[in-house]
Amino acid sequence: MNPDDLRSIIAWLQERVTLAQPGSTVVAFVPPGAADMEAAGLHPDGVARVRGAPWWEEMVEDILKTPGLCDPGDAPEQVLAYARDVIAEYIRKRVALD
Repeated sequence: MNPDDLRSIIAWLQERVTLAQPGSTVVAFVPPGAADMEAAGLHPDGVARVRGAPWWEEMVEDILKTPGLCDPGDAPEQVLAYARDVIAEYIRKRVALD
């Protein structure tokens, strides 16, 4: 797995983080299964490392808790960006490249 493979996994997961409703600051994220990720053409070893990681559930919880950590005046788009950043932070800090 190379850096591009890892960036692809991050970007793919980030696109699955959405706002529950337009204009809302509630974040929605349905964790995909490994089969869904592989079917999307993501690197199988990278999928196994990320999806099978012991911190996966913690990351999902942190994504969903992001709005509670934001300032009350933050725009929905900013809250969404913060929630998506959670994915990048977790993966970049915890997944080693070959």
